[in-house]
Amino acid sequence: MTKKKRIRFSFRTVLIILTIVLVGYVIYQNWPDILDTLNHLSEANVFVLLFLIPEQLFMYYACGQIFFSYLRNRQNVRKFTKGEILRISTELNFVNHAVPAGGIGGLAFLTYRLSSYDVTAGQASFLYLFRYAVTTVINYLQALIAIIILLIFNLIPSEAKWIIPLSLLMNLGVFAALWFVVFVASSKKRIYFFAEVISKILSVLIKIVTFNHKKRLMKEKKIIDYFLDIHESVKTAKENKRYLKKPALWGLIYSFFEIGTYWIVAISLGRPELLPYIMVGEAIGSVFDGIVPYGLYELGMAGVMIALGVDFPTATIVTVMTRVITLVFTIISGSYPYYSAIKNNKIVQNEK
Repeated sequence: MTKKKRIRFSFRTVLIILTIVLVGYVIYQNWPDILDTLNHLSEANVFVLLFLIPEQLFMYYACGQIFFSYLRNRQNVRKFTKGEILRISTELNFVNHAVPAGGIGGLAFLTYRLSSYDVTAGQASFLYLFRYAVTTVINYLQALIAIIILLIFNLIPSEAKWIIPLSLLMNLGVFAALWFVVFVASSKKRIYFFAEVISKILSVLIKIVTFNHKKRLMKEKKIIDYFLDIHESVKTAKENKRYLKKPALWGLIYSFFEIGTYWIVAISLGRPELLPYIMVGEAIGSVFDGIVPYGLYELGMAGVMIALGVDFPTATIVTVMTRVITLVFTIISGSYPYYSAIKNNKIVQNEK
């Protein structure tokens, strides 16, 4: 066995052990909720909950199509089969749940996972940000519809009217953040400036963490190349807006099924009327999904539902039960494909 092979094996082993530890940590953190869910399963219609299996699988597939329906337009990227789309999306969902680091873990995984398909880091990052942008915008449009319905039927308590301006402000904040990303990525001059700032910030952080033993994490040129890669992806998307139609449609489908997960649980508990409350809560909670560790997303969602007038036990049971069921399903459905991807060296790149 050569030295290179020993290094690769060692890296894969460390990656597998680290993943197991993180999954164990997530299960440990959610153990009280897991026990609480088991206690409330007797209150739910199990036959209705079984619909979550095909619903979740199709949701994974829709998520994958947001990426791959766009990549089909790129000549240097080979075509993906439906099986590959579902598999990679399932692995990505597993990483997003197993690694409690907001959306950073998912972005890193997608970048390495797609590298074997000749998808560059910049292209993968653009797709990841585009998916977040599409689903966030659609979530807010759905929330706006839900708020209008609740207002028409006078179902929002007077003391909860603050949720309306809060939702609008968060909406503006998301659009402002997305505009800023596109604004920076649309100009090479701004990219050079932004890359220089990022490089200096990383250098300071590395010096602090390593007690001044290491001066920098990576060369500034690599950071610039990375952002220039994103720039080319943004430029291509702006010049070929038709490329974004199918991904946006799949984003709409994905967002609907994401809300549908909570609704199926609510229906199993005999509360189908909670759909508009779920739509508002999910939209506000989704803001945390890409920037904070797993868990606060559901906490924010339950809080919004309670503020809108849903009783505390029902709001917490629906959100907690949904989180636990999706967590268990994610681990069961995604752990083997993820392990297989590592074993077959699809994540650890082959050195030529």
